[in-house]
Amino acid sequence: MTAMLSPHRTAPLTLIVGLGNPGREYADNRHNAGFQCLDRLAAAHGLSFTRRQARARVAQGNIAGRRVLLVKPQTFMNASGEAVGQLARFYKVAPEDILVVYDDLDLPLGKIRLRPGGGAGGHRGMRSIIQHLGTEDFPRLRLGIGRPPGSMDPVDYVLSDFTADERAEMELTFERAVAAIECFLREGIEAAMNAFN
Repeated sequence: MTAMLSPHRTAPLTLIVGLGNPGREYADNRHNAGFQCLDRLAAAHGLSFTRRQARARVAQGNIAGRRVLLVKPQTFMNASGEAVGQLARFYKVAPEDILVVYDDLDLPLGKIRLRPGGGAGGHRGMRSIIQHLGTEDFPRLRLGIGRPPGSMDPVDYVLSDFTADERAEMELTFERAVAAIECFLREGIEAAMNAFN
């Protein structure tokens, strides 16, 4: 079993948080794009979510020369901030060293956008994190899932699975998102925004 990270290590720690809902029935939902992206980031760097802490599944290691904790909250989307806030306090991580990866209805399918801060934009997982961190000033990586077709309810849309064509598009999106996260870790948010937005 992997030893727990010490909150008192001198090397700075970055939290990379992916948002989604726990449970097999939600695994391929559009709303779980954050979880799906973190799974690919972990796989690319030989990390695995073998530990639970603060109501989250976590993977620890090093990416792009930085010490990281990958976090998938297991509280359901609307309470994501409970896990993020607890981990940020335990490891004494400043908001600027927390990158949140999540799905966005307002971006076309396959587009990604990095920002250094901002509001929740109607996303309940982000609203919870802002509430528990007490600030909007933390980096985020939005993964476009597009708008629901016709008169489909947005809730039904985000809780439905990607189609086969969308899944193929999202695999390319996740590759780009992983590269953007690596750039963020190496060079910071501004450089990552310039390269990937």
